[in-house]
Amino acid sequence: MSQATYKSRVEKALASIIKKIEKAAVRGGRNLRDVTIVAVTKSHPVTAIIEAIDCGVFDVGENRVAELKMKQKEVTDDRVRWHMIGHLQGRKVAGVLGATHLIHSVDSLKLAKKLSSKAVESGEKEQVLLQVNASRESTKGGFIFPEMEADLYGALGLPGLKIRGLMTMAPFTDDTKILRNTFRTVRELQQELNKSHRLTGEELSMGMSNDFEIAIEEGSTMVRLGTALFGRPIQ
Repeated sequence: MSQATYKSRVEKALASIIKKIEKAAVRGGRNLRDVTIVAVTKSHPVTAIIEAIDCGVFDVGENRVAELKMKQKEVTDDRVRWHMIGHLQGRKVAGVLGATHLIHSVDSLKLAKKLSSKAVESGEKEQVLLQVNASRESTKGGFIFPEMEADLYGALGLPGLKIRGLMTMAPFTDDTKILRNTFRTVRELQQELNKSHRLTGEELSMGMSNDFEIAIEEGSTMVRLGTALFGRPIQ
C-alpha cells in the first residue's frame, strides 16, 4: 500500500475515532484528554507509522519484539512513544529492556521477576502494566484475581519495575454485557489496589478496535487501535 493511501485512510479514520472517544469519555464522566490512542502497527509498514505521526498520534504499539526493533531503526522521530503490547517471552526480555515507553503485557510473576532482575542490573526502572485475565479465558495470559492474588501482589512489590497500572483484553464478542463486565472488573481491581496502596499507577489499557468505546465508558485511559485506524494489512 502506498504512503498516499495510508494518509487518506488514517486521516479519515482518526477523525471518526476521536469523535467516538470524546462521546464515550463524556458518557464515562471524563474527557478526550484522559484517553491515549496507541496505534497498533503490527504487520503494517513504516509508512503507516509516519502517517499516524503526521496526524498527531505519537504512541505506537507493536506485538513482537523483532518488529518493534526493526521499526525503531527506521522511525527516528523522537516524539514517538513505543509500546510493547503483545505477549513477551522471557527469552526476549533483554531485547526489549529500555526500548519502550511502556510494556503493557506483563502477564505472569515469572516474567515480572525476569524484567525486574534485568532492570535492576541496568540501573533503570522499567515502565510496565500488569495484564489481568478478567475474562478467565484459557487462551489468554494474565493474572486471574483473586486466585492469583499472591502472584499479583508479588509482582507489585518487585524492584526495577515502575508499575503504571493494569491491562486487559476482553473476549472477542458482540455481547456488550460481557465486554462491560470485563472492563469494569479490571477498573474495580485497580481501584481496590490503589485504595490499599499496593498500586499507585492510574493507567488502564483496555479496549481495541471492536470495543474501545465501552472500554472508555468503563475507565480506560489507553485504547489499542489497529484495524480501526489503519484498516487491514495488505497480505
